[in-house]
Amino acid sequence: MKKIWIVGLGCFLAVSLMLACSSDKQNLEEQKAKAEALRNLGEAYLRQGKYSLALKELLKAEAMTPGDYFLQNDLGLTYYYKGKQDKAIEHFKKALALKNDYAPARNNLGNAYAEKREWDNAIEQYKIVTADLLYATPQFPLSNLGVAYYEKKDYQLAETYYLKALEAKQDFDRALFGLGRTYIAMGRAPEAVVKLERAAKVAPDAPAVFFELARAYALNREYKKAYNAYQQVIRLNPGSPRADQAAKEAQKLKYLF
Repeated sequence: MKKIWIVGLGCFLAVSLMLACSSDKQNLEEQKAKAEALRNLGEAYLRQGKYSLALKELLKAEAMTPGDYFLQNDLGLTYYYKGKQDKAIEHFKKALALKNDYAPARNNLGNAYAEKREWDNAIEQYKIVTADLLYATPQFPLSNLGVAYYEKKDYQLAETYYLKALEAKQDFDRALFGLGRTYIAMGRAPEAVVKLERAAKVAPDAPAVFFELARAYALNREYKKAYNAYQQVIRLNPGSPRADQAAKEAQKLKYLF
């Protein structure tokens, strides 16, 4: 009788343990599903530019699933757009600690360093991304390398990486714009004009492109075209500091054509 009682107790404990495990598993799955829903909502707010609302939902999700590298990257992007680069860097690093080969987080980490003008740190991250042959959009880190070297006044390397970005994606407006600025800095005005005219066709609503195109025209002694390009800056971005500067530069050119 005692033996039967012991066997029965053992079966009861085994069943209880199985039920407890099943319940724990169900709870974990429910928590994961809830965290994913919060992350999706946060990402939607992030796409809409509602960064404070995005942060609120993403932090809730993080409390449930801190080991989600997608979520850590989302948090990094949210802090990045809120101008909190140190916090952004912290979360991009967390994403990479969870998945070292997650290239979007590494490119974003480079961008956060670039915002802080820590160009060497940015370059280090961008180069790791460009070495990833599986990365689907290499034109972005390549162009970012062009920006970093331009800011370091290493115009030869800036040109090299902008050209590589254009090999990856023809008529990539960021690379065309950056290459145009680089050629202006190198005193190669005719080449700057060619690249910036192409950039203006690809991005006809970008005042920064027309401002640099105006500079290139002026250096190339095409003063009427420079004047018109400055006027386009004013039309595209009225009342802005760039428009005010364009108006001043245009005024200087009025008597040269």
